[in-house]
Amino acid sequence: MAHYRAPEAKREQFRRYLEKSGVLDTLTSVLVALYEETDKPNNALDFIKLHLGAAGPEPADSETLRSELADLQQKCNLLMEENKELRNKLMQYEPSPAE
Repeated sequence: MAHYRAPEAKREQFRRYLEKSGVLDTLTSVLVALYEETDKPNNALDFIKLHLGAAGPEPADSETLRSELADLQQKCNLLMEENKELRNKLMQYEPSPAE
């Protein structure tokens, strides 16, 4: 009979872990939202993924973000180069603090 207690204790420990970390509350709220949907989605799993944030950005959105990132990185590099050039020019006109 003690043989059946060990798995039960493990289940209870795991349940407390899920409860403490907020997993049970989050899953419950998503499932309640699905239950309360008047127009049930065709794919319940997609609904759950979307509400858990696991769906990720749409492919078009991610491509737009990649393009924007590349543009911003290029602008950043240009501005850093310009900053370096301006600092060098400034050093020509200002005496160093040691003088």
